[in-house]
Amino acid sequence: MSHEQILRILADRPADERSARAVQDALRAHVVLDEPGPPPGTGLVTGVDVAYDDERDLVAAAAVVLDAATLEVVEESTAVGRISFPYVPGLLAFREIPTVVAALEGLNSRPGLVVCDGYGLAHPRRFGLASHLGVLTGLPTIGVAKNPFTFTHEEPDAPRGSTASLLDGDEEVGRALRTRDGVKPVYVSVGHRTSLDTACAHTLRLTPKYRQPETTRRADALCRRALAEAQDGATRA
Repeated sequence: MSHEQILRILADRPADERSARAVQDALRAHVVLDEPGPPPGTGLVTGVDVAYDDERDLVAAAAVVLDAATLEVVEESTAVGRISFPYVPGLLAFREIPTVVAALEGLNSRPGLVVCDGYGLAHPRRFGLASHLGVLTGLPTIGVAKNPFTFTHEEPDAPRGSTASLLDGDEEVGRALRTRDGVKPVYVSVGHRTSLDTACAHTLRLTPKYRQPETTRRADALCRRALAEAQDGATRA
């Protein structure tokens, strides 16, 4: 997809659920599922996350670039915007994408693999935030969610690294992945231009100490700070 096409899609924001689902249907055909993705532990990896203030109609997004080998921060970027779509389960990407893309465009570094706090193929319409963002930017993306969406799974074994398939009938749409011994798993799915095995391997590399990936932890803290600053500015105005 060209940069001009991306800008046109972002500018032509759907006004209602029906038109949003039509956009999902159109973009879903561009998801690439036959690439392995960047090797874990090499290059750069970027976490994105958002924070909201619905009362003030504000959304803040953060993009945090880490060295994939050391997990040291290479670069950070934030963006603040207006909430452009109501809260509708399954359509959350439309609330987040414009500001997340703005945060990514503020980076000087190439993001490498992008890790989203959400879903990719593990989505009722097979097009969660990670897939949506991947198609629009062309970047390899994965989703690592705190909770499962609508899919069933067995409980993974207790040791770190154990997995269980997220299933929609007989179809594997993601995996429940244990990142800490005996701790609740995270839910990993492919977004764009990577494989599920690679997505799980990256997630384990990004969780040396905590249940959530370092990319998500750092992006979450940064977007909350950006939102607090925007709220303070709105109060003073």
